[in-house]
Amino acid sequence: MKRMWRVFLLALALILTGNSLLARAPVKSLRPLPRPLGGAEYVPHVPKVPVYYRATIRPTPRPRPVVARVVPAVATTPELRPDRAILIRNAPGVSISPRPFPRPRNMRRLMEQARARQPEITLARVGREVRGPRRGSVCGDRAIRGEAVPRVRGKWAACGIANPVRVTEVDGVRLTTPATIDCTTAKALKRWVHQGAKPVVGRMGGGIRSLRVIASYSCRTRNSKPGAKISEHARGRALDIAAINLNNGTSLTVLTDWQRGRKGRILHKLHRAACGPFGTVLGPDANRYHRDHFHFDTARYRSGSYCR
Repeated sequence: MKRMWRVFLLALALILTGNSLLARAPVKSLRPLPRPLGGAEYVPHVPKVPVYYRATIRPTPRPRPVVARVVPAVATTPELRPDRAILIRNAPGVSISPRPFPRPRNMRRLMEQARARQPEITLARVGREVRGPRRGSVCGDRAIRGEAVPRVRGKWAACGIANPVRVTEVDGVRLTTPATIDCTTAKALKRWVHQGAKPVVGRMGGGIRSLRVIASYSCRTRNSKPGAKISEHARGRALDIAAINLNNGTSLTVLTDWQRGRKGRILHKLHRAACGPFGTVLGPDANRYHRDHFHFDTARYRSGSYCR
């Protein structure tokens, strides 16, 4: 009987507590309650640092800054470039930036004049004239060696050289006989050696060693014929070359090699290469007076260089 009664009470308890077991869970977790502090609130400890203050000590003021004021150079010196400026030290500062000065109306002309005063750099001048003349050079070209000589006066009025030079070497090639000529002819000779003779000869015989010069200035007529016109030799504008000497001791001689195989072909190329640097180029095919040499002069003609 007692056992039945216990079963009845257990079933009744399950029926009464069934609703609480089937209850839904909360949407979000509940925040836990803070722990009690035991009646006293927590106060963080802040250490106290003593501060010493003296009103008599003041920081030293900063020095006055140095202001650079820009003044255009055109305002005082119009011949200078307008984009240059002058800096004035220790000038008083300004509260606002100053307005720039207007550009001069002739600025383009000033820039063109400044550009025109600069020397033109060409391939022939790189490494020589650009670095300036060296000791022993003449005509303002480092590749032309020699010396300036006094004015040459001839026995005739048409003869003479106003500013002669005695050239001994051009572009590293020595002249067997110094040539008394003017600078125009000297520069033409250097141009022919540099752009014509050296590339044509190349490494044949070790390259060019010297030029056999047989005539330069001479107060005479053309081909020394009586009654003929005055020769360019009489004005220092011509020189005669009879052979090109090579480093191995051999030579390209106009008299003997003009019609000889490879040497003859090289001499013909040297003759053609002179047409341009010189105004007149004569060789063995011109006449009997030039069968043993090349005649080069700087006479100019309206129709261009005369080469024969």
